[in-house]
Amino acid sequence: MALAIMCSGGDAAGMNPAIKKFVDEVYKRGDLPFLIYDGLEGLIDNKIKRAHHHDVANILHRGGTVIRSSRSKRFFEYEYRKRAYENLQQHGIKGLIVLGGDGSFRAMERFSSEFEVNFVGIPSTIDNDINGTDYCLGFDTALNVVRDALDKIRDTASSFNRAFLVEVMGRDCGHLAIISAMASGAEVCVVPEVEFQSEELGKRLADEVKNGRNYALAIVAEGARKTTEVYNWLQDVVGLETRVTILGHIQRGGNPTVRDRLMAFDFVLLALDHLAEHTDANKVAVYQRGCFKLIEIEEVVSQKYQVPQRYLDAINHLD
Repeated sequence: MALAIMCSGGDAAGMNPAIKKFVDEVYKRGDLPFLIYDGLEGLIDNKIKRAHHHDVANILHRGGTVIRSSRSKRFFEYEYRKRAYENLQQHGIKGLIVLGGDGSFRAMERFSSEFEVNFVGIPSTIDNDINGTDYCLGFDTALNVVRDALDKIRDTASSFNRAFLVEVMGRDCGHLAIISAMASGAEVCVVPEVEFQSEELGKRLADEVKNGRNYALAIVAEGARKTTEVYNWLQDVVGLETRVTILGHIQRGGNPTVRDRLMAFDFVLLALDHLAEHTDANKVAVYQRGCFKLIEIEEVVSQKYQVPQRYLDAINHLD
């Protein structure tokens, strides 16, 4: 049986370990692995190639994705989805694994409703914002990249009477920001899901500054769209000279952590097991309460991801 794997949307550390495991395991099972390059765009343009072991040698430790990814406006048009399906048929591909996020799975839901596409999605995004799963590939690596940056920023912040405001990624989700704030000992965390209690927090920090506090660290999720507001608040209300750092795309890079390598291993095995037994899978592999399972694609795309309440509550306990 011919099986293929592709990446879609933003890249995430953990994709390369998943790609390597896919190729090695498919060969081990006596099937034929294919790689789809450049995501949905590559699927449309027939950038589909038979995979060999040398294609995935020495990639386990690398961030990003060796088969690249894309976001595709063309895929919104039926004629291009039809072309993508015909390309799969041309290569005799009977099963597809898609490494991607919410937008990618919405595209696959539409695709599979129109054509006989047998796929399993593996949640892969540093935002960790896919409904139905507690974990997405790339999240732990991104957290460690952010943690390393914040530790270094705190070093210089403590050397001056300054506050440092750090904007992190996460799209419209504050999960990355909250965990980063907890792990770095930040005093302030601003996310889309929780109202910024500027008056109460500002009074407390201003009093602490008067009593000897000489620096502070604030983490702002990009989706909150409050970087400028928090910057002005730190200077004018809290009373600390403030510097802003936008971490940007370094959060997507870096060697995959042990956790992301292991999660990729288990996600791929689960997906391949299901594809081997079903011809109309259309599922998403998820991790819930310590267990791996498969759920319907409709369940994933029908609701918005909710950050666990215990993490939202943690914002009130930052010092």
